[in-house]
Amino acid sequence: MVDRTLRDLRAAHEGSVGVLLEDGTEPGPVYFDVGSGSHVPSTTEWHAYDGRFGRQKAALLRGACACGWRGPAEYPLDWTVLDGQKPLYEADVDLTGPIADYGAHLTVVRDAAVPLPDPLIALLTDLKESLETTAVKDPLVALKALADVKYLIAGVGADAALAVQVGRIPMETVATALGTSEAAARRYVNGYRHP
Repeated sequence: MVDRTLRDLRAAHEGSVGVLLEDGTEPGPVYFDVGSGSHVPSTTEWHAYDGRFGRQKAALLRGACACGWRGPAEYPLDWTVLDGQKPLYEADVDLTGPIADYGAHLTVVRDAAVPLPDPLIALLTDLKESLETTAVKDPLVALKALADVKYLIAGVGADAALAVQVGRIPMETVATALGTSEAAARRYVNGYRHP
């Protein structure tokens, strides 16, 4: 349960290169006709919007994040130099702007997250190093220690989640503190309350 939730927390800020059409709208997914069947593959990858095979054609690129953030800067695609007959991913498109904008977004998210106190960081670092060394030297001891840590995490997590709920800490505040979305934060807190 915890492993899935931690993946959800990270996935809430998964970045991509976003696309805008000529009219300034963000297009929906591109669907690929692969013949008969109930599953129709799709993508929202920037390079799929190349205008080929009836697909929409990207006019601008920008940074994007799974949390809904969209970069304010827009980077035009110059179709006068791009070969419209070849896949867009084969073109030499400069993605440094959108990627840098997404990186700046992540910096803002990280800076807003609650910082861990230095003694706790040191304790966690020592624990990780000790467990890694033990895993090599005596894997059975490492597995036993990990079982104990997992039990400890579940108990402390339940206490912290209860304190969040009893204290009526808004989920928006929890999400900001964890550096994730409200939905992922809610799943994370509820995962400790209802394992």
